[in-house]
Amino acid sequence: MEQERVWREQIRETLFVPEDLPKLDVQVHGQFSPESGVVAERVSYGTQFGMRIPAIVYRPEAASQKQCPALIVVNGHGGDKYSWYSFYTGVLYARAGMVVLTYDPTGEGERNRDRKSGTRAHDKVEGPDELARRLSGLMMTDVMQAVSYLSQRSEVDSTRIAAAGYSMGSFVLGICGAIETRLHACVLVGGGNLDGEDEYWDNSKPMCQGIPYQSLGFLGDRGAALYAMHASRGPTLVFNGVQDTVVNMPDTGEPFFADLRVRTVALKGDEVDIFETGFVPDVSHRPFFVTRPVALWLERHMGFPFCSEADIRAMGETHIGTWAAAGGVEMDPGYATEEREAGTLALGEGVPGFERSDLNVYSDAEWEGLKDRLTHESWRRQAKAVQIST
Repeated sequence: MEQERVWREQIRETLFVPEDLPKLDVQVHGQFSPESGVVAERVSYGTQFGMRIPAIVYRPEAASQKQCPALIVVNGHGGDKYSWYSFYTGVLYARAGMVVLTYDPTGEGERNRDRKSGTRAHDKVEGPDELARRLSGLMMTDVMQAVSYLSQRSEVDSTRIAAAGYSMGSFVLGICGAIETRLHACVLVGGGNLDGEDEYWDNSKPMCQGIPYQSLGFLGDRGAALYAMHASRGPTLVFNGVQDTVVNMPDTGEPFFADLRVRTVALKGDEVDIFETGFVPDVSHRPFFVTRPVALWLERHMGFPFCSEADIRAMGETHIGTWAAAGGVEMDPGYATEEREAGTLALGEGVPGFERSDLNVYSDAEWEGLKDRLTHESWRRQAKAVQIST
């Protein structure tokens, strides 16, 4: 509808998402096989200010021309392509016939000045508010660049591209999925409870969430407006642990979403593709897109070439804490507890762990030579220079 078109334009303008997306300039840096039947490719492509995004793309070895759906993983705070859930998602869904893209968000992994993960470097608070809005726009641009990249791959069906966001990633995708109409489906986990004025999201991390969310006040009922735009794009699933205190889920659980759904339907005018919800009792913050219920939802909406609903229901599961300990897989200490990520029962068995070097896109020498086109600090300098000049 016309109102949604206007809102999309206003969001892009407010958050400095470029009208013409940056040139991709795709570069391929090699590949390896994490297990039989799965290929992992090391690639990079462009984003704002000529910066580069390093990414790992997991695909089935037997991919057919234009037959594969695709999935983009949008990480939470401190997460990147090295995170256990990123590569677990890559292997799990590549087995099913999807092409899965995982990348380093700004300030993490190979976009960190020390090439480290879990730093939360982008959280450094620095004014004016415009810089925070530009940061949010960068994160959205990165998602949109992933869509552009996947769309031009020969084995990907460009009408079947989905994205899954966890925690901060659910917030980024909650906005980006409302304006990126090329996405067919979105999954928001560890969040998606887009609330009102001076509530959780307005008062969350200011640079990547609080200030950008406040700036969208022109939408009125922000949650309902964003989800109405999602529904015009395609299906959306919001899936959470009932006891997720990280994102205030105990206060914004099923009754909150039921009311939000009513408001969204009233705003859109019909119930077509209005978001669906799922809740798991007695657990907290987890990347639920690696679990059976979300895989079933994705199969229904995306269609897996090599895996049916019956196959998903018959699969075994992996307790992530046990798997990580046995394989020496690193987990974020803040989430490596049973009620959080360590307690996740992930779909599938035998997913391999990785050495960090396996998931490096660049050699040490290449990375040193490209730091000015990778790190968050370099982007921030350029964003501030543009801000001053305008």
